[in-house]
Order: sequence, then structure tokens, then C-alpha cells
Amino acid sequence: MSTLSTASILGPVGKSHRHQSRSYSLYEQQSLLPSATRPPSGYRLYTNVERDRLLFIRRSRGLGFSLGDVRELLGLADHKTHSCAAVDTKVELQLAQVRERIRDLQGLESELQRLIACCQGGVIEQCRIIESLSNRSCAPPESRGAALPQAVSYRL
Repeated sequence: MSTLSTASILGPVGKSHRHQSRSYSLYEQQSLLPSATRPPSGYRLYTNVERDRLLFIRRSRGLGFSLGDVRELLGLADHKTHSCAAVDTKVELQLAQVRERIRDLQGLESELQRLIACCQGGVIEQCRIIESLSNRSCAPPESRGAALPQAVSYRL
């Protein structure tokens, strides 16, 4: 471990930082990030290189990359003189998946708007949305009796 002047101190382990702490632990368990030094204060101590790696992981996860994808991107990043074609391909695949999720979400949005348009107020017993969800009415002709739409899934 480097001296404190070249290290970063990342949040205490506690209730307000529980989510981040679990993420850091997961990254350590998955060998994406080395285990941090933890003094009695409960803070994680990372070198600047380790901090940069953590930021890389967090940015990649923020773009929707799976842990496996992040591992692959980190491996590619370690080879500074290689072509970036593999990185380009990985990002293009991620973009295609994002676009597919957007299409799925737009379909869900349309369906929810259709349900809202069914509502005429009143009481639950006469609720058109409840009837529609029960497949009793207010469904467009092409969807009556059709299979339920697939749920949207996200890679974690």
C-alpha cells in the first residue's frame, strides 16, 4: 500500500454507504478490484491506480455493462498498445442492447398510456384499467386473448 499522500480514502462502512460498500465488496470478490486496506475507522484505502480502476468499473456499470463485460474491458484496457477494435465491438453490442431495451420500454409506455386512456374515473368495481389488466375489456382487438408481453429484463 502506498503512503496516504498517494491513496484515496473512500467512505466509511455504514448505513448511508451500505450500497456502495456492497458494490465494492462485490468488485473485490469478483477480482475486478483488489481488496482495500481498512483501518479501524472503517474507511477503504485505495491507491490512486486502484481508485482509477474503481471509477472505470463504476462508469462501465453506469453504461449498463455486466460484470463480465467490465472484466473483459479491464483486460483490454491493460493492453495499452493493442488495437481498440475489440473495445469498439463491445460498445457497439452494448449500444444495440440499449436500443432494444428502449424499444421494449417504448412498447411498455404505449401500453400504459392505453390503460390510462381507458380510465373514466369512478370506483374500483367499475375501473376500466382493472378490467383491462384482467383481460375483460378495453384491450385493443389485436391483443385480446393474446399472450402477455415479455417483461423487460436488465443485465446486472
